[in-house]
Amino acid sequence: MSAEFAELVAETPFIWRARRPGARHRLICFPHAGAGAGAYADWAELLPPEIELAAVQLPGRQNRIAEDPPAAVGPLVRVLTQALRPVMDGPFSFFGHSGGATLAFEVARALEAKGGPRPSRLFLSAQPAPGLLGEVAQLHDLTDDELAAEIVRLGGIEPEIAEDEDVMDSLLPTLRADFDLWENHRIEPGPRLATPITVLAGDDDPRAPLDTLGPWREQTDAGFDSRFYAGGHFYFLDKTAEVVAFISQTLLAPEMAGRAS
Repeated sequence: MSAEFAELVAETPFIWRARRPGARHRLICFPHAGAGAGAYADWAELLPPEIELAAVQLPGRQNRIAEDPPAAVGPLVRVLTQALRPVMDGPFSFFGHSGGATLAFEVARALEAKGGPRPSRLFLSAQPAPGLLGEVAQLHDLTDDELAAEIVRLGGIEPEIAEDEDVMDSLLPTLRADFDLWENHRIEPGPRLATPITVLAGDDDPRAPLDTLGPWREQTDAGFDSRFYAGGHFYFLDKTAEVVAFISQTLLAPEMAGRAS
């Protein structure tokens, strides 16, 4: 384990952080439906010394399990634009997976509307572009058994975990609330961001087909690119090291180019 490694721990209700005093950039991660900040715990050790990890913790999971999950996007975004201030005090970027990608985008848009601070880059993972969410099957109206089976099929829960009734009884309410929140949310038309967007996805993801991802380029006046990996909706769980390496290289590339010149 690197001497630079620090464990991802809760610092405030909304922020978990793996402090790295010598870091020059911060990657702030937004979890997917049903997940908490701990979904990114392994990233702390994989990031280079120059990048510190922070992760968003929402109500209704892990150390906030006794709280109700978010029921509306607007109030959540308004809270986060303030709650994340402690980790937006220097250069930072956002990564969000699935519903977390939409949340990252909405927070970035709200920050820009207020005049900043603004992320250096948005990494949006496994989420259709605005207006195209209706292209994929909706899950929030499924029965508990159907929802659990679908999450297992997608790779978000191991089959043996799904067989534990006590565990599923604790997971399903938050999963359902999150799918209800994000499947019913529509990103309103608005000004293009001045932040570059990188889209990441699995090449066989039924929740984010490849033809629903390119239109994210219409949401930015800055750069746009994409990166695809072999796998489905939870490709990044199998390709964690590759994904973190790509993000790290992307964020540090301007610095490396400056040194080279």
